[in-house]
Amino acid sequence: MDSQHWRATITAAQSGDRQALDELVAGWLPLVYNIVGRALNGHADVDDVVQETMLRAVDNLGSLRDPDSFRSWLVAIAMRQIRDRARRRTADRLEEAPSADFAELTVLRLQLEGQRREVAEAARWLDDEDRQLMSLWWLEVAGELTRRELAAAIGVTRQHAAVRVQRMKERLETSRGIVRALDGACPDLRELTGRWNGRPDSVWRKRLARHIRGCGYCGGTHETVVPAERLLVGIALVPLPVGFTLSLAFGGKTAVAATSAGWSAKLLGALTKPAVAMTAGATIVAGGAYVVTQPPDAPPPRAAVTPTATATSGPPPSATPSPTPTPTPSPSAKRRADLYGTVVDAVDRAPDPDARPAALPRRPESGITSTGGPRAVMQHRGDSVTLSGRGYVLVRWQISPHARPGGVVMPTWTGLKGKLFHVASGGSRRMDDPLPGAPNGYATGMGGPDIGYAVLPPGTQQMWQNEYFYVDGTVTLTQNERGCDYGIAVFPSDWEAVDKDVNEGPAQGAIRYGLVRDTGRDSAPVPQYVTRSTPADPATVPQRSRV
Repeated sequence: MDSQHWRATITAAQSGDRQALDELVAGWLPLVYNIVGRALNGHADVDDVVQETMLRAVDNLGSLRDPDSFRSWLVAIAMRQIRDRARRRTADRLEEAPSADFAELTVLRLQLEGQRREVAEAARWLDDEDRQLMSLWWLEVAGELTRRELAAAIGVTRQHAAVRVQRMKERLETSRGIVRALDGACPDLRELTGRWNGRPDSVWRKRLARHIRGCGYCGGTHETVVPAERLLVGIALVPLPVGFTLSLAFGGKTAVAATSAGWSAKLLGALTKPAVAMTAGATIVAGGAYVVTQPPDAPPPRAAVTPTATATSGPPPSATPSPTPTPTPSPSAKRRADLYGTVVDAVDRAPDPDARPAALPRRPESGITSTGGPRAVMQHRGDSVTLSGRGYVLVRWQISPHARPGGVVMPTWTGLKGKLFHVASGGSRRMDDPLPGAPNGYATGMGGPDIGYAVLPPGTQQMWQNEYFYVDGTVTLTQNERGCDYGIAVFPSDWEAVDKDVNEGPAQGAIRYGLVRDTGRDSAPVPQYVTRSTPADPATVPQRSRV
């Protein structure tokens, strides 16, 4: 989401702008619904907990000092309501069956198949605490939350959160094994489950897991089991059910009580006065009731990033299909485009390790100045560096799926004035190359089965350890980390350093020689994710290699 836009919207809502409040509710209700729905697995209390969460958020919006912390603040409120609901339940309600299984809803509404369906259904077998944590972790992997927000929501440090997530993932993998086994045809398992009422619980989870560990049929792996975080990357939020109603009326509150909670008289009047305001896919009606108006036959939303079939059967592939081509421009338009940046956005395969690179064209150099100095290290979302001048720049990658695997939101080049070329790739390896004696659970620079993988958006060129660019003008590079943890370091460089790097190959101990991309002309590659404009959120820059 555009952080600058939401900051302005939150500030306006705090000042009494009813339209801004409507937009705030419409924008964030789906996130709350998914957290609560998955944490409670669709229990009949989901609507009540979502309602209470949004009411508390609206009621206390005036007390929020930093609009940038709104999302973590809202998620923390949701988790408190979920825990309060668990403490309030009576013994009778503990035995109450879910009214609308959220795992089933996830499978149907998002059209999940194969191992993605398996992960969704495995959530049924988790205990309440694990399911609550999974509701956050699922959104973290999908890029909707950060690890910092996850940790804040459950009230622990990031280090403790990593431990809890790892333990939850282990129990999730056990539950996935149960789902696979129940789909199988083991006669011993059928006999064992003859006394089972069909409702997942911790007792039967232990019984079935014990059977699977000792059963050659159930314990055998008939296909490559993909880590859950790779399966969840890019899965969209489950849409709100049609007819879902959220009342934002104050109910029995008096005007004095509401105003003392930090609300302005203007906002209170707007909330209690009958009004109808249309929002995206919903309506705010009299008394502040929020009603979803999506038609019953509306298609489910498509994920922003959908891993290919290949990507769900093992480590990240070296190639994925390129995006749908754009319509062919007119001859005159094509001639103008050909002058600069004609390389299409398609994955390139790794060259043979022993293939020496082509000669690197020498471009004019007058030097590069960087707002980050001679070595800018960007570790967090929103970090940026502006480069000016004429010369070469090194961008060095550090992927950290051991800290947080998932989808990579790529860095972006914005505000380009002049020209920018992707001239070479080096650093002795591509990031998806197997690592000899891989440490700490890594199989490649993109991760491994023990720690999970970094997953690129479809059509993205696989990055190398070192990527070299040529700047002739001014451009800003922004780190957009969200999903998989990564960092990049930016160094002004020169032709000699680039040429030396790409020509260091296996004979010198590298995994492979580098790759020269520069043609020496304006038809040389333009980086993906580049624009001459300056968007409010650089992470939204479309993938393309023509500017």
